[in-house]
Amino acid sequence: MRKGYARFVIVVLALALAVPAYALVSEDTAAKFSDVLIKAPASNHWQVKADDVYGWMQAKKTDFVIVDVRPNPPGQQGGKIPGAMYIPYNEILKAENLKKLPKDKKVVLACVTGQTQNLPMLVLRALGYDAYTMAFGHAAWIKGYMGGKFMQNAIQNAREKNFPVQK
Repeated sequence: MRKGYARFVIVVLALALAVPAYALVSEDTAAKFSDVLIKAPASNHWQVKADDVYGWMQAKKTDFVIVDVRPNPPGQQGGKIPGAMYIPYNEILKAENLKKLPKDKKVVLACVTGQTQNLPMLVLRALGYDAYTMAFGHAAWIKGYMGGKFMQNAIQNAREKNFPVQK
């Protein structure tokens, strides 16, 4: 019984000490993210098109890097964008991976369909990186890519289900 009580007291104390610190960090973090998000519309939401990336490659520009953030290694998913480094989106904020990203270049994130790449992009911007996402991800780059098929299936599902829309 004493062990259970001691554990309970430790948990309650830990929570009591953690909550105020969390509240302070949370408000500061929210304000920082808000400052970043406010700039999004004027910056085209930090999206670039596959055509833009290809144009930069053709012009041999060196002011950008491409980061493949798909959850599975590129070889399993139809290939990769030439020169792209691979860091899964859920591991990009690890210290060793942040060290791989230059702060003096555009960091273009590309995932399967253009959705999960948005998760780390906002945080990277808040950390001072010039981060962008490639619109529609690899679905816009790789001919016949499965990401495009995912989007086509979603569109077909919406067409068939005719979900209600409020106007």
